[in-house]
Amino acid sequence: MPQPAPPHSPRRLTAEVDGTFAVFLIGMRINQPWKVWAWLPVILAMPRMLRELGERPDLGLLATQMQGGLLVQYWRDVQSLNAYARSRDHAHLPAWREFNHRARRARGAVGIWHETYVVGPGQYETVYVDMPRYGLGRAGRLVEAGGHRQSAEGRLRGGPADARPA
Repeated sequence: MPQPAPPHSPRRLTAEVDGTFAVFLIGMRINQPWKVWAWLPVILAMPRMLRELGERPDLGLLATQMQGGLLVQYWRDVQSLNAYARSRDHAHLPAWREFNHRARRARGAVGIWHETYVVGPGQYETVYVDMPRYGLGRAGRLVEAGGHRQSAEGRLRGGPADARPA
């Protein structure tokens, strides 16, 4: 789970994660603000789930980052994400059922969306300059963005450009 962000680093850093991981984006849109009873429970359910996931690193959440109304989550793998979503023993499934019940009664008052991406080695690159631990840098380890990691292309290739086959 994420640790408190240290003060920003003046260094140029990049994030590395071993193996494949999953990125889960989830957001909500309030379409009818006067139907508070329909959308407020959605807002209130998320902290419970995040608290549960923070207390149980074995469930697979590596880090989370709130960006305005968008919640970005980094998971060890998509199997852990799906297992949590379907588990009768955790906070998500009851909250999801309650949302669906209220959403049907409220007829369009609140929308919810999510996207899941499975990311493998060599399929992502990051750079952080004068930033605290942020985004994927909270889920993985931060390393100096020098040498072959100096450019986006080098970070995507994972090694010096002249050492890789074309």
